[in-house]
Amino acid sequence: MQQTHMLTRHRDIQNWVNDRHGKPAIARVRNQLGQERAQLKLHFDRQRDGELDCGMSPCSWNAWLAELDRQNLALRVDPAGRFDLVSRSTLN
Repeated sequence: MQQTHMLTRHRDIQNWVNDRHGKPAIARVRNQLGQERAQLKLHFDRQRDGELDCGMSPCSWNAWLAELDRQNLALRVDPAGRFDLVSRSTLN
């Protein structure tokens, strides 16, 4: 049985993404009240010939990881390479 893993350590997250030729990206999105918040994404070279999704901007690992911690998120990965950003509260 293959298992998913939750990555919370910065080095583990960065290594997992870099091993798959990924890059951090961030966008500013507005909620229903018009308040702006950061939305984290990971961009992989196989997506759309290297173009970022609309509204996404490349950012440094330091900025991306700081926002990950601020939002209390973890990276959930499975052996097939699928991933998702999830709340760290789901770890308990």
